[in-house]
Amino acid sequence: MEKFVIEGGRPLSGTVPIVGAKNAALPILAATVLAQGPILIDNMPHLLDIQVMLDILRSLGVQASHTGTKALIDASNMHTAEITEERMKKMRSSIFLMGPLLARFGEATVYQPGGCAIGERRIDLHLNGLRAMGAVVSESGNKIECRAHKLRGAQINLDFPSVGATENLMMAAVTADGITTITNAAREPEITDLQIFLNRMGAKIMGAGTQTLTIEGVKRLQPCEHRIIPDRIVAGTLMIAAAATRGHITLEGVVPGNLTSLVYVLRRAGVQIGIERDIINIVAYNRPRAVERIVTSPYPSFPTDLQAQLMVLLSLADGGSIIKETVFEERFKHVRELSLMGADIRVDHNCAKIRGVPRLYGATVEATDLRAGAALVIAGLAAVGRTIVQQIHHIDRGYESIETLFTRLGGHMERTISIKQDRLASSM
Repeated sequence: MEKFVIEGGRPLSGTVPIVGAKNAALPILAATVLAQGPILIDNMPHLLDIQVMLDILRSLGVQASHTGTKALIDASNMHTAEITEERMKKMRSSIFLMGPLLARFGEATVYQPGGCAIGERRIDLHLNGLRAMGAVVSESGNKIECRAHKLRGAQINLDFPSVGATENLMMAAVTADGITTITNAAREPEITDLQIFLNRMGAKIMGAGTQTLTIEGVKRLQPCEHRIIPDRIVAGTLMIAAAATRGHITLEGVVPGNLTSLVYVLRRAGVQIGIERDIINIVAYNRPRAVERIVTSPYPSFPTDLQAQLMVLLSLADGGSIIKETVFEERFKHVRELSLMGADIRVDHNCAKIRGVPRLYGATVEATDLRAGAALVIAGLAAVGRTIVQQIHHIDRGYESIETLFTRLGGHMERTISIKQDRLASSM
């Protein structure tokens, strides 16, 4: 097992470009099975989740390569619409393939997906939407079988604006007979990127970024080229890291409009933020101020994927703050780890009450999920002394060589082989 060893206390400084968004790339990779012929996707990040998705595609008979920032996908010779349970368990986003496989083959066999343990993430919305389009869905244990000779347009109202369900149903509907309308749809920027990609393939989709999507089914889709949007969560993580270490960094190649809620919160915390076109400049030389109350909620509200990182900053703030988590019920597992570093946080149901402390101290901690892991890295960079972060495979799912990224900004961080005794020694 690998670990990160971080020597904290150094302000981050420098300029970095932002890589392509994992949460945009994964559904777009799934959508490539809808067309036959070579599809070129640029700005593809090198992440564990991307590797898993490419491996799943190859197991279905898809030719898939990933060199540099470019991925070349050709689904012409796909030979199966069944994904093994072993592969499904490796990644939550494997469920994205259910809609496209059903649209192309008239059938799909998948299993309940795996992923980070951050709370219940049922796929009822996915299945109910497919049923509304005429699919027959049968479930036996973890196995899910979907069949439909031809999907048909339908009126679908989502009980919750689920990103995954919105994307899955979009992909299923693009070649259905008639018009599909999805109301209470997710509005995330990644939805818009998927719409752009599908429309380049010949789909007819309108409404991404709003609560209502309209998809007019077409007979077939064609190969195309596409560039993935920059990762707003990676950008947000770096912005918070700059503030927590009292540094000064510049991010290039971002979409500032996708980070409005974070910019608002950071400015309330006293962080100076300058924005010009696709560049964000972050300056934070002073101790941050507390922010009375932040509530995570679907886009465009404050993202749950930045909640853990922000908690680190507020742990160092002057005063008391409250974060209310409304998306995932088990997304406070990082609180225990931050407490080992000296943070003063109390959890009451879905609210974390944070009392800022002057400084955090290095400790041996464990990444319990992707974003919690990123938060612990930020805490280590800001802390006094040495921090060891274990279970870093979670972090590799969503951050491309995060140790290289922070070292480039002046942080002292390296990846080494983990020894089980680390955590035991830290607790003695």
